[in-house]
Amino acid sequence: MPNQYGKTFNLLKKSTKTYWHDYTHHKFVQKLALGTLNKKLFINYLIQDYIFLIHFSRAWALLIVKSNSLNEMKLAANTVNTLVNEEIQLHVKTCLKEGISEKQLYHAEEKINNLSYTRFVLEAGYTGGYLDLLVSLSPCIFGYGEIGQRLIKDSKPRNKYKDWIDVYSGKDYQRLCIKIGEMLDASINNRLGKNYKNHKSWPDLEKKFLLATKLEINFWEMSLKK
Repeated sequence: MPNQYGKTFNLLKKSTKTYWHDYTHHKFVQKLALGTLNKKLFINYLIQDYIFLIHFSRAWALLIVKSNSLNEMKLAANTVNTLVNEEIQLHVKTCLKEGISEKQLYHAEEKINNLSYTRFVLEAGYTGGYLDLLVSLSPCIFGYGEIGQRLIKDSKPRNKYKDWIDVYSGKDYQRLCIKIGEMLDASINNRLGKNYKNHKSWPDLEKKFLLATKLEINFWEMSLKK
């Protein structure tokens, strides 16, 4: 996978050892690529991911408050717009086809694995600084970007999950990943300096990135259960 999402992301990804691969090559993801994932499991995943994205969008909104520059504010605002008006709407559209209204989605029960993840990112927003929050949010953004790139190449023809794959492999989402990667690089350099790997805050940022990656794996595990 090309290092197009920036230097910092690739250093953080490398620090997770095998966990990043476990996340982006999870059995759930492989079943999406093959088109063999049970439709009911996919719908249950979309319901939980809808709930997750609502909280995730709120966390990105908190990033606006913690920004030091207009550029940082603009990127956070654009990301909220993408999540709310594009990603979430795909979930609504797909679930409507299955007879599940947006009202039902909004009031669906949040499962434990989902709850753990959403509260982790919100806690990072409420108690941490800009970098704590951005690093905690980034595994979801970059991981889905890598998954989208791979699945558009590896998925079977006429895959019933093509719409989902198209969103994360598409130019708009990939462009967002690149911009977030650039902002992550810039904000790390601005706050920690060019020698940031030796900064006292770096090990804690690695831990946050790793924990978010593990929570992504737990989300896939949850999504494979009926």
